[in-house]
Amino acid sequence: MLSPAVLAWSQFFVCAFLIGVAGTFLSRYGDVIADKTGMGGTWIGLVLMASVTSLPELVTGVSAVTTADAPDIAVGNVLGACVINLGMIVVLDLLHRSESVYSRASQGHILSAGFGVVLAGFIGVSVLLAERGWAYAIGTIGLYSPFIVVVYLVAMRTVYQYERRQREAFVEERVERYPEMPLRRAVGRYALAAAVVVAAGLWLPHIGEALAASMQWEETFVGTLFVALATTLPEITVTVAALRIGALDLAVSNLLGSNLFNLLILAIDDVFYPAGPLFSHTSGLHAVSALSAIMMSGVVIVGLLYRPTGRVFRTVGWASLVLLSIYLLNASFLYLYSG
Repeated sequence: MLSPAVLAWSQFFVCAFLIGVAGTFLSRYGDVIADKTGMGGTWIGLVLMASVTSLPELVTGVSAVTTADAPDIAVGNVLGACVINLGMIVVLDLLHRSESVYSRASQGHILSAGFGVVLAGFIGVSVLLAERGWAYAIGTIGLYSPFIVVVYLVAMRTVYQYERRQREAFVEERVERYPEMPLRRAVGRYALAAAVVVAAGLWLPHIGEALAASMQWEETFVGTLFVALATTLPEITVTVAALRIGALDLAVSNLLGSNLFNLLILAIDDVFYPAGPLFSHTSGLHAVSALSAIMMSGVVIVGLLYRPTGRVFRTVGWASLVLLSIYLLNASFLYLYSG
């Protein structure tokens, strides 16, 4: 009979395998849908990919504020996932050997990254104000939640309009890249792959709880580190899979779009939290993660505008090194001061 630890680790690797296989198909058929519909990879990644791969964060957050009464886990999971997603751009830059991702990726990603800065900045300020008792609410919902929803909807509309203008300005004849794949079949297979990713992603938090119990780790440690990493596993797998099939814009927009959707999740968590405004019951240290996400998004924007071609020791660009440094500083600060 398997021990609880062996069983928990076995479930984790099975879940990771399912996400890896389904993520590959998800990225491929997402690219087919983008090609067949004429919608750009940025829009497909921002809406289809990001919303599907961020569902584990959504369910984990709602569960944390309802059944577990753990608002810090909900907020920490979302902001930690945002930082991890931005750190994944370093991995993309390392794997994209032909040229720097900043010189190859579409500058349309600046829009979603910019909206991410606006949302993360507003959330960081709201967390600090709530810690000082300056939280305004409509019933049990903080006033910041409607603002988060409005900014997210504006971001979706703005990116869509930008891509539509780009397509209209592209006067050359568009060459279909997947003539052998009907749109209906691509949508059906995309939906099937999405269902597998969502199911496996929803399974991951429960596996994390089993690991905490079997390994005798602190729940705070598992919640802030392993839960955030586990719930971003769909984003990581789908992003790498998209890069492997040459869909770089799909990979980058999935990460940035997931961040926008993750920040929207905080407003949803606030609605479901019965004790009052969500940020009034969480630690002010979450502002550190929000600030880290702001700085990392700023670095991405600078990289996409400047488009550096050089690499440090033929590995990654300087922008990626800055991203990695901020990620490590954020993790170190939270490790030292969250206790």
